Amino acid sequence: MTRHKRSEETMRRLLDTALELHPGDFTLRAMTTRSGVSMGSLYHHFGSLEGLAATLYSRCMGDLLDTLLAAVEEAPSARDGVRRAVLAYLGFTADHPDKARFIHAAPYAIDLGPHAERIAADKAPRLERLTAWIRPHMDEGTVASLPMAQVEMLLIGPVAEVTRRWLAGAPEIDLAESARVLPERIWQSLRG
Repeated sequence: MTRHKRSEETMRRLLDTALELHPGDFTLRAMTTRSGVSMGSLYHHFGSLEGLAATLYSRCMGDLLDTLLAAVEEAPSARDGVRRAVLAYLGFTADHPDKARFIHAAPYAIDLGPHAERIAADKAPRLERLTAWIRPHMDEGTVASLPMAQVEMLLIGPVAEVTRRWLAGAPEIDLAESARVLPERIWQSLRG
């Protein structure tokens, strides 16, 4: 195995281990013990435990955004795209609760601030694609002409809150019920 392949394998093992350990024993000791990777190697690849967490956050967020993009970019209409985005987010949560939990909990439990620029840079190309998908619908008037931050709040905000509560074990939150109720209501909040 080449040095590059070993390095990639080590990084993958550490990231997979971090996802398994979170939110429980997310410590350097647990990470190195469970993964079999030395602390020196963790520092070599990620700089710190927070650096590893930032990389994992970007990876999980990238997977979620790729799921949303796959849903909306094939949609025949704005309404269908919004509905598909909501269902895709809820489906991602159901299929990958570990990744969804990391996305929603890590920024509050781990200091990702020093890595904020890198995380934003990782997200930027995908967010640009989402903007490129919705902008023509705004221009033609089928989606309300709002600042993109407001569009994100209306489109993602309710689904993210459902996800957070479901991950926390709130008994009144049912993903299937949310998938039945939210898509059309969110579309109504965004339509032009």
